[in-house]
Parts: sequence; structure tokens; C-alpha cells
Amino acid sequence: MAERHIVIVGGGFTGTALAIHLARQGEAGLKVTVIEPREQLGQGVAYGTCDPAHRLNVPASRMQLSAAEEGDFERWYRLSQGYKQDPASRWHDGKLYPQRAQFGVYVAEQFTQAASLGKVTLTHVRDRAIALQGGKILTAAGKAFQADEIVLAISHPPPGLPRLLQPLSEHSGLIANPWRPEALAAVTAEDRVAIIGTGLTMSDVVASLQRQGHRGPIVAFSRRGQLPRDNLSGDYVSRELDYRQPPQTLRGWLHRVRQEVAQAAREGQPWQLVLDDIRFHGQQIWQRLPLKEQQRFLRHLRPWWDAHRYRIAPQVSQALKNGQSSGQLKVLAARLSAARGEDQEIALTLQSRAGGETALSVDKLIVTTGPAHDALLASDLLLSQLADKGIIQADPLALGILVDAQSRTINRSGAANSHLHVVGPAARGRFGELMGLPQVAEHAEQLARQLLTPDALARRCPVSIFS
Repeated sequence: MAERHIVIVGGGFTGTALAIHLARQGEAGLKVTVIEPREQLGQGVAYGTCDPAHRLNVPASRMQLSAAEEGDFERWYRLSQGYKQDPASRWHDGKLYPQRAQFGVYVAEQFTQAASLGKVTLTHVRDRAIALQGGKILTAAGKAFQADEIVLAISHPPPGLPRLLQPLSEHSGLIANPWRPEALAAVTAEDRVAIIGTGLTMSDVVASLQRQGHRGPIVAFSRRGQLPRDNLSGDYVSRELDYRQPPQTLRGWLHRVRQEVAQAAREGQPWQLVLDDIRFHGQQIWQRLPLKEQQRFLRHLRPWWDAHRYRIAPQVSQALKNGQSSGQLKVLAARLSAARGEDQEIALTLQSRAGGETALSVDKLIVTTGPAHDALLASDLLLSQLADKGIIQADPLALGILVDAQSRTINRSGAANSHLHVVGPAARGRFGELMGLPQVAEHAEQLARQLLTPDALARRCPVSIFS
């Protein structure tokens, strides 16, 4: 095999998983370079947290790099020091919900093992990619990497600051990015806290605050006030739906799901089984929907889907329930209508869905509205440069980067860039369900196979494409 170089930009779970699959499937002569500034690969936003309150949102048995390795992480974890030091990871039904950092350690170890196979040269360059010039990736440290294939594995930009809060960007009481290390260290035990957003990040924040001894009142609010639902406790046989005559509209799918949930209840089965099967077929469902129906989903149904689809670990769910039962935590269905800074406090006005107003004075306001995916291209120097040159563009749903069915980026003229791909959540505008780990791992494995096909191996990257 002739020498070939694949450069992966981004070394969180997605980029690292792709590198592992390339190393396992590739042959001698292949070089794979992962450009990632973090010290350890596999530790992006999700698995880079060191907070012990942050746990996997699904049981360890469902965390894997490929379908063929089902249960491998759980076996690894049970033999680790992390398991011995964290008895709380075992829930009452016997399922394991490790601290999220443990999965990051596991993925990094799999990368090291893949590199030791010796067939493929696997390298982690601790640097940041900032530009693409003549087929070369340039880095912040002044290095240049000639590439035959480039894969963008940049998925999660920082959270965006809501418009009404932008005048408060420098206020000491505003915590705009709770993912930042030690972001919650400034919250004192008695601080009055408001949290905008009621999803997974809010749940993590509440669990973290409880762990660090916070006793003050917490008000979490979002337009619909929907909290993440619990995982299914116990063991059930999967429930398979009939997809031979699928609905063609979003309204049709909503009616179908409600029917299936009602039928499952009559049979004594939980709703989670229905949603799990919908999720399993999520990509094919999404790709059959017209663009207008996809837009309608994002505008009207997404909050409800997210609350039922993105469930939380029972330990974190218990933290929320404890806070609500004690009166410390209140969850409101309301939108922010006004905000102003007053010395060390922040004054908020919330408009409830019922029409009433609530005035709050808080010491800390924490933004947990999630990554600003609609600003992904502007959040990174490399992506910004590629967009400015018309090499890549945002997808029409503002979820990430526009790609074709082969995960190739689409340029401003509508043509596919044969040597520039996207892997993971940034491609979900095209593929649909690409946020959960099983689907992301599967996408990485599929792209690895695609990049290693005989046709792909025969191609060289023409410099003119990226000039």
C-alpha cells in the first residue's frame, strides 16, 4: 500500500473513535494524525469533565466503540480502580452509571492499544488546527501537515449567550459557560441561583452544586420547563415497531408514537421501549422527512423529544428530586423577558407560559442552554476560514456543516469536496440522530470503512481543491 495520510481535526470522542477504527482496519503505509490541543484524547466536552457528580447518562453496558464490542467498556470498568472507588456508580437495579471521565480514560486507552498494533502510524499532535492551505493543515504552533484526506471532528461550540444577557457578559454573577473548568467554584453555599435551561446540562449543574455543599435556592427555567426523563430501570425485551409503511409527515409520526406508547402501556410495557426503537431508526426516519418537516420538528417538537430521548443517570435524577422535594430547587415553564445587573446581583423578569410574570433577584445566573450549534462555523478558526472561502457551509437547519450521504462537505457551489469529510454530531443536519454515543460510534466506524475502500485509497488529494 502506498503511503497515505489522513488528518483528523478534533480529538474528542468522535475524532478519537474514527482514529481507532482506521488503525484497526487499515494496513501498513497509512498514517493517521489527530490534531487536538487537550493532553488526553477522547476527552471532549462530555468525557473531559473531572466532576465526580457528572455520570454517564446511560448504563455502562450501552457505551461502546462498535456494535461488535457491546459490553466491553462495562467489563473494563468493573476491573478498574474507578469502580472500586465509586460504589455509588452501581444503581439499585444493578446497572452501572460510572463517572463520565471514566469513559474518557477508556477511549484514550483504546487509542493507545490501537496505535500499538503497528500496522498504521497513529499520532496525537497536541495543537490546534487554524487553517487549510494547499492541502496542508496549519496549526497554531506553526506546524504544517500535508493530508490526503481531512476529517473535521469538531462538534460542540461553546454555549451562546442569549440576547437579553449580552449586556451582562462581564457581570461577576453571570456564568456563561458551565463547562469551563471550575466554572461553579464562585458559587457560595448560600448564593441564590437561577439557571436558564432545564436539560442535561442543568441537571449536571444542580448535581455539582449539591456535591459542593450549596444550600441556597435554585430556580431553573425554560420555555416549556421540561426535565430530562429517567432511564428505564430493570430488564425488558426490546419493542420493535413496524416501519414498512412509515408516516410521511411529522404530524403522522407524532400520532404513530402516541399510539405505540398507548399500546405499550396496555401491554404493561414502559414508553422508553418505544422511544428507544424510534431512536434506533432515527436516521432513516429523519432522512425521509422533507426539509419543511424537519424544520417543523426543530421548531415545535424538539424540546419534547430531547426531554424523552436524552435521559439522565438515576443518581443525577435523584439529586433533582431531592432538590425539588426539599424546596431548594424550583423548575418553571417561563421565558426570560428582562435582565439587568444591580451591583453584585442580577435582576430577572420571567414570563410564564400562563401569562404571569415572576421577578427574581439572584447572586448567580448560569446559562445551560447547550452548545450554540448555529454558530459552529464562527466558533473555530479553521471552520471560519473554510466557510469564508466557500469550501464548507452551514446546513439549512443550522445544526452543523452541510454534507452529502458520504459525509463529504458541500462547498458554496453545491459540489462535494471529495477529500474533506465531517464525522459525528456536526453532520446531523444530514443524518439526523447523531448525538448519542452509539450512533456517533457507528458513524465513525462507517466513515473509516469508506476512507479505506480501494477507490478511496487510489485517490490522491489534489492541492487545487483547497487552494
